[in-house]
Amino acid sequence: MDNQEQKHQRRPRYKGTHPKTYKDKYKELQPEKYTDTVEKVIQKGGTPAGMHRSICVKEILEFLQIEPGQTGLDATLGFGGHTQEMLKCLDSKGHLYATDVDAIELPRTQKRLENLGYGPEILTIRQMNFSDIDRIVAESGPLNFVLADLGVSSMQIDNPERGFSFKNDGPLDLRLNPEKGVSAADRLKTISQDELAGMLVTNADEPNADVIAQAIISQRNQGIEIATTTQLQQIIKDALKSVKGSNGKDALKKSCQRCFQALRIDVNDEYEVLYEFLEKLPAALATGGRVAILSFHSGEDRLVKKSFQRFFREGVYREIAPGPIRPSQEECSSNGRARSAKLRWAIKA
Repeated sequence: MDNQEQKHQRRPRYKGTHPKTYKDKYKELQPEKYTDTVEKVIQKGGTPAGMHRSICVKEILEFLQIEPGQTGLDATLGFGGHTQEMLKCLDSKGHLYATDVDAIELPRTQKRLENLGYGPEILTIRQMNFSDIDRIVAESGPLNFVLADLGVSSMQIDNPERGFSFKNDGPLDLRLNPEKGVSAADRLKTISQDELAGMLVTNADEPNADVIAQAIISQRNQGIEIATTTQLQQIIKDALKSVKGSNGKDALKKSCQRCFQALRIDVNDEYEVLYEFLEKLPAALATGGRVAILSFHSGEDRLVKKSFQRFFREGVYREIAPGPIRPSQEECSSNGRARSAKLRWAIKA
């Protein structure tokens, strides 16, 4: 019976209030349909799959002092949480530009914001790297405010197909734009041991960089391709078994986090991109223009701090943050991903 309809297959039952497997979290992935489930996950201090909870929103808006009629840029659109709050401040007057390199998430965010009433008359979204801020300014004119949230979005981290986390098995990719460049798996096929060790130190301050680099290259020399997140995690764990003080559960977890961070920074040229953005930033700002940058690890924070300090000494910025602003204890308690955030700001002379 070729034309006979196939029997309807029921979806697997939703497994508890917070299923472990990404594909089982179908309620969280449809927040407009399952609002109660999403709210429960948030109340427990979690981030629903496919979503992102913006960090330091209150602190950012208090500093930027956005007024209706101004022109601004959200340099890292992501899930659009910060964008939405800035658009509220504009009150349909002025214009906000937003950029992001993620070809997968950007269309979803754009559609979400359009459904909320933020169309091209108030919001312009470009798929591009924020290091090209000068291209935006050529269209927008000098900017009154700029925000750059340098963190990886939760929806990127949680999706095992993107390879950003070792918590779930997936391809070792780590590219913010999987349509460009080489994946982390391909990078590990050609990198030298010394270069890899240096990368782990420079990008993540990994104390056992030499041991881990040797283990990875040893696997490669045996003809073993490191193609998945769990493969890399296991190599790191095995390498640290004999290292005193580094084979405890927490120590292993931190080393895995640092190694994945280092690879992600490398395959996306994150330091180079941030440096270029910071160099172009003063020319992009209007007189009195304000910029806020949210970073999540020491390497990024150092680049931002040094750039702000240099331009302040040169008289380009009239004021800079005296030190990093940290999320409140309340925010860190309700959203664990906020704990490493540091906010710095500058005002153009």
